[in-house]
Amino acid sequence: MSKYDNTVKRLHHFDGIALLLIRLYLAPVMIQAGWNKASSFSGIVDWFGNEDYGLGLPFPFVLALLATAAELVGGIFLLFGLLTRLVSIPLLVTMLVAMVTVHGKNGWLAISDPSSWLADGTILLNERIMDAPEKLAAAKSLLQTHGNYDWLTSSGNMVVLNNGIEFAATYFVMLLVLLIYGGGKYVSADYFLTRNR
Repeated sequence: MSKYDNTVKRLHHFDGIALLLIRLYLAPVMIQAGWNKASSFSGIVDWFGNEDYGLGLPFPFVLALLATAAELVGGIFLLFGLLTRLVSIPLLVTMLVAMVTVHGKNGWLAISDPSSWLADGTILLNERIMDAPEKLAAAKSLLQTHGNYDWLTSSGNMVVLNNGIEFAATYFVMLLVLLIYGGGKYVSADYFLTRNR
């Protein structure tokens, strides 16, 4: 057996680390999204159901409740690696619905970047991205003239949010990995609950 084969054989003890890192990345994202929905639940129900300024979804109360529970409870379970495969399913559905109903019309990019090859029509063009530099320049000019620009930008550069499917699609892929592989060997509650079976 070669050194390479021996190394690969030993690496199986670390199989769970990548899954742990995915869980630790996703958990706060999902918990925060669920908490935000729970904190303003009536507004979320209204936005889910309203056809004029919202999503126009049927059964808005039920769908808002399911999305809130999936993200809040699912995020907590992901944190501990508890029922990882099971909680990944409603979270996958939530991300898919978000991509189709909220983000899809905005193309791929989450943040407007007209210099990106993803903004040139290659993947789900949102033509408003091309206006982002002018909008950003106008906002900077207004803030430099009438606002405390240095304070407002002390935490980072200003950007124009495009709200494309980029983040939801990334979370979808990560959740799909967790659905297939589970919470991770040695690093999840699932592992310790099922290892004796």
